[in-house]
Amino acid sequence: MTPDEVTFWCLTTEPLQFSLCLQSRQSTCLDRVLTEEECWSLQAGDHAWICLLNIQLATSLPTGERIEYDLRIRQAGSSGWCSIAEWGAALLYPGELLPGFVIQPQLKSMLHGSCRKPHHPSKDGLARADSWVEQHLESPEELPAVLMLSGDQLYADDVAGPMLRAAHHLSDRLGLWDETLQGGGASSGVELRRSPYCYYQREQLLPKDQLSQNVRERFFAGVRKPIFTSDSAHNHLITFAEVIASYCLAWSPLAWQGIDLTPPPLSSHHAALYDAELDAVLGFRAQLPQVRRVMAHLPTYMIFDDHDVTDDWNLSATWEVSAYGHPFSRQIIGNAMIGYLLCQGSGNEPNKIRKHLGEYAERWLDTRREDDHGTLISELFAFQRWDYLIPVDPGVLVLDTRTRRWRAERNLASPSGLMDWEALTELQQQLLDRKAVILVSPAPIFGVKLIEAIQKLFTACGQPLMVDAENWMAHPGAANVMLNIFRHTRTPEHFVVLSGDVHYSFVYDIEIRFRKGGPKIWQITSSGLKNEFPRRLLIIFDRLNRWLYAPASPLNWFTRRRLMKVSPRKPEGAAEGCRLVNNAGIGLVRFADDGEPEEVWQLGANGRDVRFDLSDEEEHWG
Repeated sequence: MTPDEVTFWCLTTEPLQFSLCLQSRQSTCLDRVLTEEECWSLQAGDHAWICLLNIQLATSLPTGERIEYDLRIRQAGSSGWCSIAEWGAALLYPGELLPGFVIQPQLKSMLHGSCRKPHHPSKDGLARADSWVEQHLESPEELPAVLMLSGDQLYADDVAGPMLRAAHHLSDRLGLWDETLQGGGASSGVELRRSPYCYYQREQLLPKDQLSQNVRERFFAGVRKPIFTSDSAHNHLITFAEVIASYCLAWSPLAWQGIDLTPPPLSSHHAALYDAELDAVLGFRAQLPQVRRVMAHLPTYMIFDDHDVTDDWNLSATWEVSAYGHPFSRQIIGNAMIGYLLCQGSGNEPNKIRKHLGEYAERWLDTRREDDHGTLISELFAFQRWDYLIPVDPGVLVLDTRTRRWRAERNLASPSGLMDWEALTELQQQLLDRKAVILVSPAPIFGVKLIEAIQKLFTACGQPLMVDAENWMAHPGAANVMLNIFRHTRTPEHFVVLSGDVHYSFVYDIEIRFRKGGPKIWQITSSGLKNEFPRRLLIIFDRLNRWLYAPASPLNWFTRRRLMKVSPRKPEGAAEGCRLVNNAGIGLVRFADDGEPEEVWQLGANGRDVRFDLSDEEEHWG
C-alpha cells in the first residue's frame, strides 16, 4: 500500500470480476470496475484462482488517515455486485461498515514476526496482533505502518499429520492440479496419496545420496538423514497442490469448512502422534478468523526463510549440489518456491515479479506440461531480485538471505554466507547517504554469541547441518563485508535490524568502538509467531552467554565483533541475568523522528506483553 498504488491478494473458488471503492473521510478516492490488466488471475485448480489485484492510482491517496475499501465481486453471468460487507463480513471489526487501512506518512511503528508453526502448542502471534489493532482502531496515528512477516510463514518441511490430512481434503475440494513426479518414490501426486509412506513416513520417499550417509540428525541424535535435512521431514510437502492447499489452511478459516480430520489408517504410534497434534491444529484453526482480519487491515509484506521451502535451504554449496542435482528434490524445492511466488512474493513488488516471472507461471498453469513446469522452476532458481524496498520514510530494506549465498571456496561443506559479495555491494549502494534505515534480515546480524560459538564448533567438526549453522558471522567474507558496511562513513546514522528465525526475542544496541560520530545500530529480534525455543535450554544458554562473554572476558577478542560495543537490553520483569524472551508473539517497534527506536515490545500470544528497557546502559562485548 502506497499513496499511488494498492495491492490485494485473494484466492477464489471461481473466476470473478472485481470492483474497488476507496474512500477517505472527505471524499471517494476511487470507485470503478478493475480492468483485466489490473487483475492477475491464475487458475491453479478446477475451483481455485489465485488473484493479485494491483491498481495504480491517478490521484494520490491521503496519508495519516483511515481509508475504507469495498472490494466488490461479481460472478460470471451475474449482473449484481456483492460488497465485501456481505461476502467478507468476518473481516470487519465491531462497529465497522467496511474494512480500512492507513498509509502512514512516516514510519512511526511497525509489527514484525516470523516462524509460525501451526502445530506448536502456543497461541498465534498474528491473532495477538489482531487484538492489538482492534484496541487502537479509533486512533489511526497509532496503527503500524507495516506488518512485516520475515520468514517461515509456511512450514513446508515440518507438517503435522492433521494439517497434511486437511491439505489433501482441501486439494480435492479445490481440484488443485496434479503433476508428474520425477525420480522419487511416487510418479504423481495421486500415487503419493496412495503410498503407505504418505503419512509420517515420507522420509522413505525423499531422495538420498552418498553425502547423506555422513550427515547426522541435529543435536542429541544420530540417525541417517536424506538430502532434506529437517528432522521433522516425515510429512514434508512434496506437490504443488499440497503447497497451495497449505497456504490456504495457514491463512483462512474458510479453507477449513467441511474438512474431515478423521485420521487415515496409521500404526498405533503414528495414530497417537496424530491425536496429540490434532489438539494444537484445532487451536490454530480457532484463531484463523483473527489472522485473516488483521492482514485485511494492515499493509503486509513477506520474505522467505528456510522453512518456507525446506530446512537448511542453501546452507552450503555441498547441500546445493545434492539438492539441485536430484530431479525429485529439485521439484520439491521448486514447488515450494512456486508457492512463495504466487502466495507471498508477488505482493511485495507486483510489477517486478509479474514482469520477470509472470509468463512462466502463466504458461505452466495453462498447459500443465512437464517441460513448462521445469522451465518455471529453473527461472525461479535463477531469479535474484527477491529483495525489495518498502517505500516509507525511513526506508525498509528487506533482504534476501537465502538465494544469493556466498559459497565457501575452500570447503564446500562449510556454511555459505547469507549474502554474496555482489548482493552486499548492491546493499551498500542503497544505504549510502541515508539518514536512517530499517534492515529486515530473517536471521539476526548480531546474534547470541554463545550459540554462534556452538555452531562454529560443530562446523569445525564438519557437521554444520546438526545445529543450523546459519548466522552472519559463520562466513568470514560475508561477516567482514557486512561489518564494514556499518563502519562506512557514508552509511546511515541509525540502523535498525529486524530479525526472527531463532525462536526467542532480544534487543541489542551496538556502537563502533574508537570512533566518534559512528552509526548507532539496533538489533531487534522477535521470534516466533507460533514457536518457541526449548525453555530450559534457552535459560542455560542465556546465563552462560552473559558469563562467558562478559565485558572483561578475553573470549570477546576472538569474535568478529570485537571492535563493537554490544549492549543487551533487559526485558522488563525478567529474572536477573536474563536477556532473552522465550514467548511466542509478535514484535512491536515504535520509532522516533530520526529513525531510532523509542519502544520495543514483544506482544505475547498468551496476552503477556514484555517491554525492553532501552534506557539501560550495560556494556557487553561480542
